[in-house]
Amino acid sequence: MRRVVILGSTGSIGTQALEVIRANPRRFEVVGLAAGTNREMVEAQAAEFHVEHTALGAGEAEQLVRDVEADVVLNGITGSVGLGPTLAALEAGRTLALANKESLIVGGSLVTSLAAPGQIVPVDSEHSAIAQALRAGEHAEVRRLVVTASGGPFRGRSRASLTKVTPAEALAHPTWDMGRVVTTNSATLVNKGLEVIEAHLLFDVPYERIDVVVHPQSIVHSMVEFIDGSTIAQASPPDMRLPISLGLDWPHRVGGVGRPLDWTTAQSWTFEPVDTEAFPSVALAKRVGTAGRTFPAVFNAANEQAVDAFHEGRLSFPGIVDTIARVVDAHDAPDELTRESLAEAETWARARADKLIAAA
Repeated sequence: MRRVVILGSTGSIGTQALEVIRANPRRFEVVGLAAGTNREMVEAQAAEFHVEHTALGAGEAEQLVRDVEADVVLNGITGSVGLGPTLAALEAGRTLALANKESLIVGGSLVTSLAAPGQIVPVDSEHSAIAQALRAGEHAEVRRLVVTASGGPFRGRSRASLTKVTPAEALAHPTWDMGRVVTTNSATLVNKGLEVIEAHLLFDVPYERIDVVVHPQSIVHSMVEFIDGSTIAQASPPDMRLPISLGLDWPHRVGGVGRPLDWTTAQSWTFEPVDTEAFPSVALAKRVGTAGRTFPAVFNAANEQAVDAFHEGRLSFPGIVDTIARVVDAHDAPDELTRESLAEAETWARARADKLIAAA
């Protein structure tokens, strides 16, 4: 039986993880739960699953990870505040089921240098798909990673047409039901840019060999192209319980967590390139990832400020990525990446973004 700590237990990833565990009581045991501020909900979860150890906030979550004996820590916290718990899980020798992509992206070498081979299991559907496909060959046989994107609610729109986009329209994702920040990031394709950085850090493939392709049906979750011309794709109906279950018990599969595709029904899958003029965030993220150091942290922090401003009516939709680019261009990164330099860079980036937004 796998002993599991769930961080972000009241969010989308956390509640779906509990669904998987609820359906498999002989396979998993919840030994710790952490949430942001929803004390009432986390206490109800703890009562249902007979959990003694709970926490509120990222600081308490980090201590919970250090104190509780567990086999796997599922980090479903949103934002770079998940870095501390990610580092704590790795230092404690736990398997890290990582849904909190920001902690890896901003932490960079701080995270990868702590991780033993196979210790980080990705929970993002795209990276879970890549991890599954990579089992078909050796690392040296990989030619390219292909990360798929739904294209969000504004696929096919010109940049000029995006200036009047409303927050409600940005939150109307055609495939996934996610929180405000992640859903907005999917609309701007910032989320896909972050996923490119994550793929580079997880799988040690150079940025020039990581592509993004728009696939509106969200059935093929990502692909790996090998040197012999073969491409291995992972396909399934959109359901986060599948990658979550793999994260909880990698590399073993949990029966019944998702429904299979119906191959008896006619269907069409389409693929198209990203419109880089309307959605420049992927190219910007590659530049940021290549620069490394504190640049990814600045990218992420500026985006969070810009997303808030957009939803508060203080910034246009295209202004989100424009603001990120201006903050990145102004950043003078330190030579050394530390938790202190990350914190300083994030503070600077948020202040710089707020100043630019106020002047817009």
